[in-house]
Amino acid sequence: MKSTDFDAIIVGAGAAGMMCASIAGQRGVRVLLVDHYHKLGEKIRISGGGRCNFTNIHTSPANFLSQNPHYCRSALARYTPADFIKLVEAHRIRYHEKTLGQLFCDNSATDIIQMLKTECDRGHVAWRMPAIVSGISRIDAGYEVNIGDECLRTQSLVIATGGLAVPKIGATPFGYQIATQFGLRIVPPKPALVPLAVEPDTMAKFHDLSGVSLDATVSCGAGVFREAVLLTHRGLSGPAILQISSYWQSGNAKVPIHVALLSGASVDVLQAKRLSKAQFHTVLAELVPRRFAESWCNAHMLNKPMNEMSDVAFNHAIDALADWQIKPSGTLGYNKAEVTLGGVDTRDLSSKTMAATTQPNLFFIGEVVDVTGHLGGFNFQWAWASGHAAGIAIAERRT
Repeated sequence: MKSTDFDAIIVGAGAAGMMCASIAGQRGVRVLLVDHYHKLGEKIRISGGGRCNFTNIHTSPANFLSQNPHYCRSALARYTPADFIKLVEAHRIRYHEKTLGQLFCDNSATDIIQMLKTECDRGHVAWRMPAIVSGISRIDAGYEVNIGDECLRTQSLVIATGGLAVPKIGATPFGYQIATQFGLRIVPPKPALVPLAVEPDTMAKFHDLSGVSLDATVSCGAGVFREAVLLTHRGLSGPAILQISSYWQSGNAKVPIHVALLSGASVDVLQAKRLSKAQFHTVLAELVPRRFAESWCNAHMLNKPMNEMSDVAFNHAIDALADWQIKPSGTLGYNKAEVTLGGVDTRDLSSKTMAATTQPNLFFIGEVVDVTGHLGGFNFQWAWASGHAAGIAIAERRT
């Protein structure tokens, strides 16, 4: 078996892994970047409809979920959206703000992949792709990593293998297995930023509404989001639902999500037309899509003119529209999830360096860690920030 030495081996050539490799490599660290998949940065390529929502200018720790909500604070403060934007602009990549601070490439997500590849090349990063890591063990000088007929030795080892979302592009539990091997705890992973399934009986009333989009405020626990809700043949999707899925706990089917289809101003519109001879669904259609208004009224037997409705029926309709409570039966799983909730427990990691607190020079970065961002570029910003933190730490520790 051939033997080769590196200062750092990074397993996982995604967003966080390439960021870490470029930062460390450009500071003189001899870096090897390894990935089992045959395509570089595939999750970057498919993100944002192929244009990569590469950051969010409004990023703050409040945009992330973790068992320790303060864990991400240090890394995010030391590598900000402005820092990544500066890098993007240095590579003359054109971009635009779509909405809510979300930045997308004008051209293609491959611009970001090529930028990171170029940055790695500037740091003389070595590559092994596709390459299967068959074993990792601790040695006195660091770690021994087996890849094919090679026995690679390294002072620092970085696990940047991501979570379980989107298995069709290579997602595996490898990172969790390595963490467990070295005694780190795992917060049980779950699909996140994922559509929610609803019992067929509940959706049967609205079977003809698949594809209808509603502007709504959706809440569950501490999560509150005002964005679009999309009705599907299996349940609910759309930005607001993807956001709230991270807060809804699939293990507790008794917990509903709350969908507010009416704002205060919308209620005022209905109240102002309380004595109208128009059908309730006709007036409601001024506030929500017509197909939904008609279906909702049929399902709730509200096929009367406004002025013929009793006060009890009218107020009940208002309350139901202002707080539509839905109990999901589950999620659509990792195949449809954008990210993974949970991961390597941050209690076992340094928030400054991303290094394990009980194993020397063992780092975990990106989605494999129990830090999950909201929809809208936040998870990429975590990848850049955590990769940067680990890359700097590796360079400072190099002997």
